Amino acid sequence: MELQDKIDKIKNAFFEDIKTFEKSTDFDALYLKYFSKTKGEVTNLVKELPKLKDEGRKTYGPIINELMENLKKQIEGLKANYKNTLQNDPFIDLTLPANPKKTGFLHPATQVIREINDFFRYYGYSVCDGPEIETADFNFRRLNLPDNHPATDLQDTLFIMQPEVLLRTHTSSVESRILTQYGPPIRAVIPGKCYRNETGNKSNNSYFYQYQGVVVDEGITVQNLKETITLMLRFLFGNETEIRCRYKYYPEVSPGLGFDIKCTFCKGVGCDVCKGRGWLEMGGSGMIHYNTLKMCGIDPEIYTGFAFGMGLDRMVMSKFNISDVRKLYSGRVVYV
Repeated sequence: MELQDKIDKIKNAFFEDIKTFEKSTDFDALYLKYFSKTKGEVTNLVKELPKLKDEGRKTYGPIINELMENLKKQIEGLKANYKNTLQNDPFIDLTLPANPKKTGFLHPATQVIREINDFFRYYGYSVCDGPEIETADFNFRRLNLPDNHPATDLQDTLFIMQPEVLLRTHTSSVESRILTQYGPPIRAVIPGKCYRNETGNKSNNSYFYQYQGVVVDEGITVQNLKETITLMLRFLFGNETEIRCRYKYYPEVSPGLGFDIKCTFCKGVGCDVCKGRGWLEMGGSGMIHYNTLKMCGIDPEIYTGFAFGMGLDRMVMSKFNISDVRKLYSGRVVYV
């Protein structure tokens, strides 16, 4: 393209840009488009002058200088007109403060809860909630935890009116309510806060979030459970996440399974967060116990199901690289 054609093209483009930028009032952006040192349209024209012969430089040098001065004058004129309009407009108070910028973010736990909720909603689960002040019946009895079970001991449970009213120790209490109130098929998840009488450390606290899930229908097997948890953990942490599954005992399920991921802090070497194991325990799960289904009014000869209770705080720590669970709920960490 001849240099004169480029000059004409810039003039036409500038004429169109004036209409756009006059509406947006972003005149600095208009100036940069044509006069920035690296990509300015007119600046690039100036860079072509040294490539011309003497006759060409004598011809186009004055033309480009005139173009520069003309475009700059028009931009300054647009700025001046806009400023006068603001000053003369009786409906604009220039003494008012500018609109505040949006600051702050959702709490990491809230972000992870919403992310996992989206995953389970995609697979047809309902997102449920339940009371944090619970009865021993729903928190223990209907989950196959008898009166003399260690989990019901005062050292673990925070009672409000012993022995029947307490702060729920797990979100499984909502699971027992759902199993009792609704008939199969059931497919639900429950994110929520739990409370236990524990001394705080890097990986445990007296209050924490769990993410509960429960599925009951005909023909549900342990393979459905393993696939669900594996998909969820890889959705949250990435497809390359190393996951292991271990047998664990939980009274409300049989068999019980624990799911771990390779420690994201030490990469499996061992550290304070994973207590030297190289793996972070994400939570417990298993096939819902025969007795649990029966006590909640579901025929265990027809229906089977699985349940899981994942440690949401540990998921948040791994996802956001937070090495101390106490930092999630306090701005100050005291080491004792």
